[in-house]
Amino acid sequence: MEILLVDDHRSVVEGTKMLIESEPDMKVAIETDVYYVPDVVRLKKFDVMLFDLYMPNTNGADLTRKVLEYVPDAVILIYSGFDIAPHFNLLMESGVSGFIAKTSTREQLIQAIRCAARKEAIVPMQLLKQLRRQEIVVAGDTENEKTTITPEEEKLLRELAKGKSNKDISKTLMISQRSLEYSLTELFQKLHVSSRVEVIKKAKSLGILPTEDLF
Repeated sequence: MEILLVDDHRSVVEGTKMLIESEPDMKVAIETDVYYVPDVVRLKKFDVMLFDLYMPNTNGADLTRKVLEYVPDAVILIYSGFDIAPHFNLLMESGVSGFIAKTSTREQLIQAIRCAARKEAIVPMQLLKQLRRQEIVVAGDTENEKTTITPEEEKLLRELAKGKSNKDISKTLMISQRSLEYSLTELFQKLHVSSRVEVIKKAKSLGILPTEDLF
């Protein structure tokens, strides 16, 4: 079984490689520079890929999207020491096949890789409840007008309400700044506004955001 491990921490990947390769049928290739990953996956077939969540100049979600452009059937697990719950929906939408914590035991890591190779999703129990996506539907300005706000758009509104820059918001939501700009444009059009101040005011008036500053 060929496995690709992408992480910018050399000590982490070396240790993880040793753990995985203690299995006689598993071989691990390491890449610590995300810029080389697209070339690596185009040149060689991997049964499972493990991506760190936070890396210099990118994150696991954006890297997953990029890799899937070249290898649509790639099986990718997010291998992270951080809590991925706040980014769960975004990560799922990026196309990942599951998650495994860096604090997991060797047995849990091996089992996750084997399950992923069998095309089985690897999702921690505490995150299963988030699989049922909910949307907010609010009345618009005119009769019979309805506005549907997705969970991702609600998160974006909350970050906007904190007064964060596009750069900071893109890091928090783990999307590129270009994707963020598209999302903002769509949100502005949906709520019929043209600025950040207006979108926050509109969201509060519709009950999407609390009128008090609770952030």
